[in-house]
Amino acid sequence: MTEHSNALPRRIVFQGLGALGTAVALAGCGGGGDDGEDAPSPDAGAELASTADVPVGGGLILADERIVLTQPTEGEFKAFSAICTHQHCEVTEVDRTINCPCHHSKFSIEDGSVESGPAPSPLEPVAIEVRGGTIVAT
Repeated sequence: MTEHSNALPRRIVFQGLGALGTAVALAGCGGGGDDGEDAPSPDAGAELASTADVPVGGGLILADERIVLTQPTEGEFKAFSAICTHQHCEVTEVDRTINCPCHHSKFSIEDGSVESGPAPSPLEPVAIEVRGGTIVAT
């Protein structure tokens, strides 16, 4: 027997390293799911904005809270996560739709549903209520 007879064949070692590399790559690319890391969760009772700041037929992006407030029709207010469901970019514009700059997904200001992709799912709703002229997290 030679000195190397107890060693693993080189082919098996490289196959194992290749499988390990594939597993690591797949774990790092698991980006389709929502792990909650980007989900906004303002404190209940936190004042988010004045109702007068949210235009009818449009919305207001609260970058610090990662929330989009919308007013689809006069007096009806909605709130959604400002994190796009495609690759977790923050939306940057509300003009009849909530728009993501990264890959041009567009979401409904009424219910956060996808109006055009590549986003795979709607924006996550955020619980709010209107108290007088103030929008408050609940």
